[in-house]
Amino acid sequence: MNFRSHWKEDPEINLIPLIDVLLVILIFLMVTTTYSKYAELQINLPSAAADKQADRPNEINVTISATGELTIDRRPVQATSAAQLAEALKQAGSALKDPIVIINGDAKSNLQLSINVMEAARLAGYSNVSFSVQQSAGR
Repeated sequence: MNFRSHWKEDPEINLIPLIDVLLVILIFLMVTTTYSKYAELQINLPSAAADKQADRPNEINVTISATGELTIDRRPVQATSAAQLAEALKQAGSALKDPIVIINGDAKSNLQLSINVMEAARLAGYSNVSFSVQQSAGR
């Protein structure tokens, strides 16, 4: 008796489990990968391509220099807190009807000073706050 089988199956690679494993790995990589590129952002402020607006009579101009000096309507202000700055804004806008606070900040000034001016405008009750920019050279 011959118990040896003469029947040989051709070797075959089953691809379905391999595809399943690759899809799971691909999904894992897609979920764990971050796609943000913060290092490539370049921000050049404060210039904009806008026409110069005409002067409005109800403006309070707050100027912030690169060294951190504050002026309100060309008068130097020594304010160390938002509350003190709010008092100076109230004095500057006491004769104006619904004044607009215009922040003229140097491009290299501290952002915290601009935030302090906005907070002071809110404390003073002024809801209209705007930033002044220079016209870009490309226009």
